[in-house]
Amino acid sequence: MWRSGWRARGALRGLGGRSADLRAWRWESSAACERALRYQVGEKLHGFTVSQVTAVPELSLTAVRLSHDGTGAQYLHLAREDRNNTFSVQFRTTPADSSGAPHILEHTVLCGSQRYPCRDPFFKMLNRSLCTFMNAFTASDYTLYPFSTQNPKDFQNLLSVYLDAAFFPCLRELDFWQEGWRLEHEDPSDPQTPLVFKGVVFNEMKGVFADNERIFSQHLQNRLLPDHTYAVVSGGDPLCIPDLTWEQLRRFHATHYHPSNARFFTYGNFPLEQHLRQIHEEALSKFQKIEPRTAVPAQKPWDQPREFQISCAPDSLAAGSSGQTTVSVSFLLPHITDTFEAFTLSLLSSLLVSGPSAPFYQSLIESGLGTGFSPDAGYNGCTREAYFSVGLQGVAEEDVGAVRDLVDRTLDGVIEKGFEADRIEALLHKIEIQMKHQSVSFGLALTLNNQHKLTLSMTPDDKYSEKQMQMEAEKLKQKVSSLSPEDKQRLHEKGLELQAQQSQPQDASCLPALKVSDIEPRIPATDLEVATAAGDVPVQCCAQPTNGLVYFRAFASLNTVPEELRPYVPLFCSVLTKLGCGSLDYREQAQQVELKTGGLAASPQVLPDDTHLDTYEQGVLFSSLCLDRNLPDMMRLWSEIFNSPRLEEEERFRVLVKMTAQELANGVPDSGHLYASTRAGRTLASAGDLQEAFGGMDQVRLMKRIAETADLTPVLKKLPRIKKHLLNRDSLRCAVNATPQQMPQAQRAVDGFVRSLSRSQKERKPVRPQVVEDPTFKPCQMKTHFLLPFPVNYVAECVRTAPYTDPDHASLQVLARLMTAKFLHVEIREKGGAYGGGARLSHGGIFTLFSYRDPRSMETLQSFAEAVDWARSGRFTQQDIDEAKLSVFASVDAPVAPSDRGLDHFLYGLSDEMKQVHREQLFAVCREGLVDVSNRYLGTGRSTRGVALLGPENSRIAKDPSWIIR
Repeated sequence: MWRSGWRARGALRGLGGRSADLRAWRWESSAACERALRYQVGEKLHGFTVSQVTAVPELSLTAVRLSHDGTGAQYLHLAREDRNNTFSVQFRTTPADSSGAPHILEHTVLCGSQRYPCRDPFFKMLNRSLCTFMNAFTASDYTLYPFSTQNPKDFQNLLSVYLDAAFFPCLRELDFWQEGWRLEHEDPSDPQTPLVFKGVVFNEMKGVFADNERIFSQHLQNRLLPDHTYAVVSGGDPLCIPDLTWEQLRRFHATHYHPSNARFFTYGNFPLEQHLRQIHEEALSKFQKIEPRTAVPAQKPWDQPREFQISCAPDSLAAGSSGQTTVSVSFLLPHITDTFEAFTLSLLSSLLVSGPSAPFYQSLIESGLGTGFSPDAGYNGCTREAYFSVGLQGVAEEDVGAVRDLVDRTLDGVIEKGFEADRIEALLHKIEIQMKHQSVSFGLALTLNNQHKLTLSMTPDDKYSEKQMQMEAEKLKQKVSSLSPEDKQRLHEKGLELQAQQSQPQDASCLPALKVSDIEPRIPATDLEVATAAGDVPVQCCAQPTNGLVYFRAFASLNTVPEELRPYVPLFCSVLTKLGCGSLDYREQAQQVELKTGGLAASPQVLPDDTHLDTYEQGVLFSSLCLDRNLPDMMRLWSEIFNSPRLEEEERFRVLVKMTAQELANGVPDSGHLYASTRAGRTLASAGDLQEAFGGMDQVRLMKRIAETADLTPVLKKLPRIKKHLLNRDSLRCAVNATPQQMPQAQRAVDGFVRSLSRSQKERKPVRPQVVEDPTFKPCQMKTHFLLPFPVNYVAECVRTAPYTDPDHASLQVLARLMTAKFLHVEIREKGGAYGGGARLSHGGIFTLFSYRDPRSMETLQSFAEAVDWARSGRFTQQDIDEAKLSVFASVDAPVAPSDRGLDHFLYGLSDEMKQVHREQLFAVCREGLVDVSNRYLGTGRSTRGVALLGPENSRIAKDPSWIIR
């Protein structure tokens, strides 16, 4: 997965790897720390020498630094009493061009190694392991290979595979063709079809640069740091990727993937010495020290500011809008290895841009000139020299100069006046540190007379996508015209060879694997108590080691909200905690939120029932956290927000609407498969319409329409109507996670909050049967194509199946992993060239087949049908089933942070007993059951299905009247 220096929205998506909440820390004892503290500086351990041992009591850990005697490899171990142990190896990778060598290498080393020569051991280990995280990332100047697991045997297995992949990969030419790029006939079996570009990374990067924010961020880094590796695209420019050869890839590995150019990291409570022994014996002992030439030199400062203009595709969701330009002003800052200075500048950046009281928020966001901050606004420490950037997106082209002048004037004003003391206090509270303020303008001098200043503007070009296609066609023509008849014959033969290899059953017996018997038979208990507040509002209390923090949640039903108001509930949630409340205007409220809490949030929820597909709960989840001493203040804020939110602030509302709409639109290219899945499931269950209205493309388009409306008064008037139905105690339930010592105080604070709320009904209805039941609902089939100017597609097909408590749900859960690993991965990614694809089952019983950044569309739908046929025919082994179970249990047993324990009971009513029954159903899944559910639910004509596609124009769909085109 390519990261660059761009700060991704939401959860990272990698090679299809597994992710988990890595904040799930355990505090039972400090045995791991005590063991680590016994190491002595200079002590020799399995080829390594200890260079530093430091206790960090604030984080309950001990840091041990070592270096490898034979190669100079650096090693950092963080010993902590946490069962979720982590490993990573990182290499400095500094490309000299934009052919994507480090990114394609990251993919290709995971396609087989000397000790594990089977094809694609990385993806196969996802199903032979209980890992809680497993992935690989390429950034601008490094490549990182991390994993985590709670099982010691699994840790050793994964470590062995990762070491062999990184240091002894096969780097086969066909793997380079598959993962990087290749020239291949459209139909590999027919040499008369045209030659085209194919390859996983090639298609991934086309998808990456379908996102205008990514285009802007990449150009910003390239232009501001033009002297060395930051001037190129480490992930690969799709127009340059075809310049990379297999031989160049192998040379890049030889010069960059050496222990002398590596950094190792481990974390957790597993013994350090065992890690060191395995790393030394399996990898490092086979190398000699070299002097790697991978260092990034300092960027030479400019003697005068520079300006650049670039172009991008228009925003298809804002057709006709003149405000589609992005502009930013950026300054080069010092080297990031001065940690105190870097930390100081990061604080300064937060003071400048974070929150409605920040100077740049006031001068830029509230100017009305744009819709939100430009990409990468703030402090950026992902490169050797950091930089600060600020600007606006959604700007009219003629206002670019005005934005640039505002940036200069704002900086001048801050240098002259400094920051208010309570803003600095709020920031220090927010990051939970105690640090004395040094001066009101610390660090600002770095912008004074700083000539290394870049003004970058990006303007839409109606022909941008067409020009990109033309340049790709020219590149293809250039490549094809240079081929001799013999070259073309070789390409055809190689294409057939690759196709045959991809279709051939793989023997993965060389890979280590856990067994189903290694899985814990029972779930750990979560102790919950349910008290009441104000006599009748349930409060779930979950005592946890929260390290002095209190986590509060409340859930309020939307049942009485009129139908026509429901599409506006996400907007209501987005602005509720940002408009002001009681006697506080929105700036004062934001200040109090930062001073007294870790944040307040509201989010719309559609919660499927555990037992019935057409029963669900609709509501809003309110969430917050604070230091225990600030609990009364936090609950007072919630009381003010519930009782007297300032829902009439039109100018503030306009600013928030524009920002929300822009953020939603910017997120579509990264989450296209999720939007396609939501749409495809819309007509399959009674909750589908509401899920689309709250979180689908309908919501994105509604927000864009609202943002472009001149008079927002009619929309603003809807907010008090929603408030009247929602912000009361009629159908409220609450939850608190805190330490046992904090719990009595927390319960008192929640009781006070609930008593402050109004009640609109004389009698309170039972809480969790505030559900919606629709016995008349009839699922129907629908196919939707959202036309978007992307060079790739996001495809989803959904099928209505069985609810959580039905034994079939467990079989379908295992089937989804089985189909992903044994069929869809090969067909969609390896053969089809999509960046990702697979099958999954939702808690509500919707079975989804999907693809991500996919060059194909209708062919992918055909692959979905073939996957169902494969499952129905039972063409899988008991080993395949066991591996799918391991993969499912890795997700089921992923570590849960103390803040989130008990949340599934609070939201869904899932008890430990229900989860244990489901666990036993998963263990009991068998071959006959898998074939049975494949036939009964997935077979043609058996269940209603929906299909959705986000992507470019499609002639086959345009001619098919069964599709709805939007």
